[in-house]
Amino acid sequence: MDFVQIIALGLLQGLTEFLPVSSSAHLILLPLLLGWEDQGLAFDVAVHVGTLLAVVTYFRHDLSRLIVGWLASLLRRQHTQDSRLAWLIIIGTIPVGLVGLLLGDWIELYLRSPLVIALATIIFGLLLWWADAKGVQLRDQQQLTAKDALIIGLYQVLALVPGTSRSGITMTGALLLGLTRDAAARFSFLLSVPLIFLAGSLKTLELVEMGQAVDWTAIVAGVVISALSAFACISLFLKLLERVGMFPFVIYRLGLGLVLLYLYWV
Repeated sequence: MDFVQIIALGLLQGLTEFLPVSSSAHLILLPLLLGWEDQGLAFDVAVHVGTLLAVVTYFRHDLSRLIVGWLASLLRRQHTQDSRLAWLIIIGTIPVGLVGLLLGDWIELYLRSPLVIALATIIFGLLLWWADAKGVQLRDQQQLTAKDALIIGLYQVLALVPGTSRSGITMTGALLLGLTRDAAARFSFLLSVPLIFLAGSLKTLELVEMGQAVDWTAIVAGVVISALSAFACISLFLKLLERVGMFPFVIYRLGLGLVLLYLYWV
């Protein structure tokens, strides 16, 4: 990998992981347009580590409270709003973890085609628009129930289909349940922490088993670039979300999906 490819893919992963626009669609489209070779599993792990570092750093105060509250609920049976939210994140992660373990290989084999990614980008983009337009947007994170967390977790299962966008589909589910845009985004980002950690751990195990040589310069650069870009993206997205809503991202997704369809057919 040359440095231009490292910078481009690191930025792309960091900027698209948390926006509702599908990182998988972008990571397939850019190398296809520029004729780049596959970046390899090691680099995929690196940029996922970077995005994990970004979200953990941005929400470090929230996460520390959630961890302390969760441990207190386990060890001393002391239940607080923080422990409750921590349990809701766990509940919301269970469905995608189970389905990913059971069907992950099948999804990789049959659902990574450009056509599937293009259709998912368009269809779930329209669903995001509908949820943003029709959701009542009156509830915050503290009003989430276990049932809500499970429903959002079931929406998150759809993110296993490339092109869906994990952040986009979880925000869609949260908006349809009546959460405000800010609450939907924050719960989606917190929900990403265990999922990115688990996915990154599985990819790391695959990498170790393969025993391939690693380009450490590319790895370190990928981690740093994706982490910095993801951190900036989270911060800017949360500041602008209430002002601009989801509509600009929906339009972008429709355009991206049409480009992918064109590339597929030609």
